[in-house]
Amino acid sequence: MITKLDSMLLPRKKFIYHYKNVRWARGRHETYLCFVVKRRVGPDTLTFDFGHLRNRSGCHVELLFLRYLGALCPGLWGYGAAGEKRLSYSVTWFCSWSPCVNCSIQLCQFLNNTPNLRLRIFVSRLYFCDLEDSLEREGLRMLTKAGVRISVMSYKDYFYCWQKFVDCKKSNFKAWEELHQNSVRLTRKLNRILQVEDPKLLLEKKKTALFKENNFFIDFFPPAFPGLGFRRLTRCS
Repeated sequence: MITKLDSMLLPRKKFIYHYKNVRWARGRHETYLCFVVKRRVGPDTLTFDFGHLRNRSGCHVELLFLRYLGALCPGLWGYGAAGEKRLSYSVTWFCSWSPCVNCSIQLCQFLNNTPNLRLRIFVSRLYFCDLEDSLEREGLRMLTKAGVRISVMSYKDYFYCWQKFVDCKKSNFKAWEELHQNSVRLTRKLNRILQVEDPKLLLEKKKTALFKENNFFIDFFPPAFPGLGFRRLTRCS
């Protein structure tokens, strides 16, 4: 199965190069995706398949994975013309980059139509998430709302991938310089992105804070003329 997608195991140098969580990842234009597919049977899960993919010309790796779902997850859409007896699956991704906004949108649409599939994503680096109004940030928030759990890879995740997806030849995984520091930094950044409140709630909080501020001003510095405090409130809003 997996040999038809990509080679079974990643070369060690290629894994380290593409998954290294450096601050400046120049030249890393490809995205690699290591995956584990598990079939869910009640409270238990059984490992069903695993492997890795990379983006192809004209197709990002996240959407490329969806093309193989029929083969990776038999029964996901049910059996028979009526689509009865749908099987449930859990899929875990370990990605060298977080998804772009277009992939996030299409993943959300797919997951909304496939409630029997759960997706968890671990990322090595955040893609175009430096700006506060980045569309990629909004895409990550959309995925979270769609039920996707997104995390930054830590040492134990790299260690797991090294053992599971890399042709390590029984060598131990050695953490590169600042792996832990960069992982912590990216985790904090991701948490800030995902914890952004709804714009309407933020606006209400801002109005409430502004109202309290002006009441404080009026209480301690009574206006010399009627309506002065109101006009100040109007200018500040």
